[in-house]
Amino acid sequence: MDVVSDAISAVHLGHPSSHRVRAAGAWSARSEPYDGAACYVVLSGGCRLLPDGGAPVQLGAGDAVLLPHGTGHVITGTAAGPAGPRDAAVPFARWLATAEPATGPVRPGSGDGGTELLCGTYWLDCSGLHPLLRELPDVVHLPARVGGHPELRAAIDLLAGELDTRRPGSCAALPPLLDLLLVYLVRAWLTEATGDRWPRALGDPVTAAALRALHADPAAPWSTERLAREAGVSRATLTRRFTALVGRPPMGYLTWWRLILAATRLRDTTDTLATVARHVGYGSPYALSHAFAREFGTTPGRYRVRAAERATTLARPRPEPGSGHPR
Repeated sequence: MDVVSDAISAVHLGHPSSHRVRAAGAWSARSEPYDGAACYVVLSGGCRLLPDGGAPVQLGAGDAVLLPHGTGHVITGTAAGPAGPRDAAVPFARWLATAEPATGPVRPGSGDGGTELLCGTYWLDCSGLHPLLRELPDVVHLPARVGGHPELRAAIDLLAGELDTRRPGSCAALPPLLDLLLVYLVRAWLTEATGDRWPRALGDPVTAAALRALHADPAAPWSTERLAREAGVSRATLTRRFTALVGRPPMGYLTWWRLILAATRLRDTTDTLATVARHVGYGSPYALSHAFAREFGTTPGRYRVRAAERATTLARPRPEPGSGHPR
C-alpha cells in the first residue's frame, strides 16, 4: 500500500452514494456539516458553491470540487447576491427528491440554461484522519483544463455513464468508481498544491522512500538506522528531512500509524486484541492497549463498541449526508 491509499482506506466507512441530476431555474440546496467528504462535478451548465465561512466558488462545465472535511455548504444555480441563495436553500435531500434525474449522454450544448451535476458523498471515520487528508483545504476546486488530470476526467466520464440504474451491473460498478474518483481528486490536489507539506513530503525521494517502507510493512522491527538504510541516507539526514516534511520523526510517525491501523482493525474486524497487536507490530495486547489509550483517550474495547454502534447507525436507512445527520 502507498500513503494515499492507506490514508483513505483507514477512514473509509461503508459505501459511497452518488447521483446525477439536472436542475434549471433558481435552485439552492443546503448540506449541513457531517463526518465525511462530498464532491461535485459539473457535467454541463454552471452553478456556485457557497461553503460555510468561505468565499463563493464559481463552477463551470467540467469543473470538479471536493469538500474533504464535510464542510456545510450551499450548491446553487441562483446567480445573484451572497445571501439570497443561502436563505432560499432547501435541505439537500429534499432538493434531490425534486431534481430531475439525468441519464444518457451529457448535453453540454443544450442551451436550456440548466445544470447537470454529479454528486458524490463518502462517510469517513474522522477520529483517525491521516495528516495528508487533514491538510486538504475545506474546498479543493479543480477547474476543467484541456489535458489536465486525464485519469480524473476518465473516471468522471465512466461514473456519469454508470449513474443510470437501468444499465446491467451498474449497482456493482458505482461504489468502486466513486472510490476511484476520490483517489483521483486527492491525487490531483497533490499535483496542484506543490507548496504544501504532504505534496512536498511525497515528492522528496528520501522521505517518500521511508514512507513507502513503513507503509509496506508497518509491523516490521523498524529502527531509524534500518529505515535510513532503506532510504539510502544517514540517520541524521533521514531524521532531519522526514521530520521537517512530515511534522514528526520517523519512529514517532510509525507509532502513530500503527495505532491508526489498530483502530481500523478494531473497527472493521472481529480479531482479538492479541491478533491486532501482532498485525500492527506490538509485542503484547497490554503494550498496544496502553499506547492506544494514550492516543485515543479510551481503551481498545470501548473504541470497538463505539465503532460498532456507529456502523449500525450508518447501516440504517437515512437521509442524504448534510440533511440532518449529526457529526
